[in-house]
Amino acid sequence: MANILVVDDELGIRDLLWEILNDEGHNVEVAENAAQARAARLRERPDLVLLDIWMPDTDGVTLLKEWSATGALTMPVIMMSGHATIDTAVEATRIGALAFLEKPITLQKLLKAVEQALARGTARKSLAPLAAASASPMLDASAGAQPALVAAEVGPQSQQSFMLDKPLRETRDEFEKAYFEYHLAKENGSMTRVAEKTGLERTHLYRKLKQLGVDLTRGKRHGA
Repeated sequence: MANILVVDDELGIRDLLWEILNDEGHNVEVAENAAQARAARLRERPDLVLLDIWMPDTDGVTLLKEWSATGALTMPVIMMSGHATIDTAVEATRIGALAFLEKPITLQKLLKAVEQALARGTARKSLAPLAAASASPMLDASAGAQPALVAAEVGPQSQQSFMLDKPLRETRDEFEKAYFEYHLAKENGSMTRVAEKTGLERTHLYRKLKQLGVDLTRGKRHGA
C-alpha cells in the first residue's frame, strides 16, 4: 500500500483515478491545481505523484521543474496528458518524470505504470542509506576524502557504481543509462519488450535512449 497523490484539474479524472487506485489498496489524495499539489506534497509526503500537464494556473511541467529545482522531487512522478506532444513528454522526462501516460488512460497501462514507479521509488529509498553512509565525514576521512560511491544492482550478476559527488542530473543519467542497458540486454534488444517493462511508449523510449547515448545494438549482441 502506498500514498499516491493525483493532480488533475478535471473532476472526472480525479474521481476515476481515486476509485481505481483506492480499490488497489493505496491511500489516494487528490489535488485540482498546483497550489493544492504543493500543500499535499508537504503534508502527505507521497510515494508517487500522478501529475497532469495542462492545468489552468501552473502547468504540470512547470510544477515538476519547481520541485526539481528545490530538491522536492524525492518521489517518482508520472505525467498525464491528452494533448501533450512528444517534445513535452521528453522534456518532462529530462526534468525528472519517470513516465508519461496519454489520456484516455487505460486501466492496464495505469496499473502497470504505477507498479513500476513504486518499485523504482522503493529502489531509490533503499539506496539512500548507502549514499548517506558513503558521504559521512568519518568515512570520507578514513578513505582520504575519496569521492563518495554508491553501488546499485543493475543485473542478476552485475553491479554498477555511481559517483555521488557529481551533479544530480549527471548521476541520474548514468543510473538511467545502466537501467536501460540492463533491460535491453535482458530482452535481447527488443524495444517492444523494453517499452513494456519500463512503462514507456516506444517513441518516448527511443528518444530517451538516444538522449542517454545508449548503444541500441548492445542488447542484440549480448543475446546473440
